[in-house]
Amino acid sequence: MDWIPFAAEKEERYASQHGEIDERSIVRRGNAAYAAGLAHLMAHDDAAAGEWFRNAAARWRESWDAGGGVDSWGRPIGTLKASLLAGDEEAVAELARWALELGTATAASPIGRYAGALALLALGRLDEARHVAASLRERDDFPPAVADALAAIAAGDAAGYGDAVDAVVASFEARDEYLEDVPVADTALVLDLLARRNGLAHALPASAVLP
Repeated sequence: MDWIPFAAEKEERYASQHGEIDERSIVRRGNAAYAAGLAHLMAHDDAAAGEWFRNAAARWRESWDAGGGVDSWGRPIGTLKASLLAGDEEAVAELARWALELGTATAASPIGRYAGALALLALGRLDEARHVAASLRERDDFPPAVADALAAIAAGDAAGYGDAVDAVVASFEARDEYLEDVPVADTALVLDLLARRNGLAHALPASAVLP
């Protein structure tokens, strides 16, 4: 895939969104910025990727302030993922604490708890992350491979993490639709960053990015 024109297309979409500025339009701008960040990341332009991931995090946080709630847990998830991929440690710490203040770790929704698990792992609060990940593994409405990966990172289980993140990538390979049409297993990339910052390492399959 030719990532440079793809990134330019998403950047143009980010800049050209007009009309009423409401929470949904802000979310769409965040989605476009995140797609641009992923494209630049795949093109090995880390500086541009970081800029667009930071734009995405800012827009999704802004959209929450404009009207987010318990049906909008994807927004704190997005801010954390984007900040982790940007390598913005200050933002990661701030947004992880913010996500936890929203009550994500004890949310009734599995997506809310997912945000809580990401935040706890980002902060290195592994004991708490283990409990949240365990609760996700008990759900039948949350991807089991992602729950297993979160639990393995929290437990320091390198072998379990490797198996789980490979399963996340395999699930990605089986899909035919992606956020903003970007064929990149961003969940696996984020899990890998969280694993590494908590002392685990695993070589992601090349298929984490589709040709």
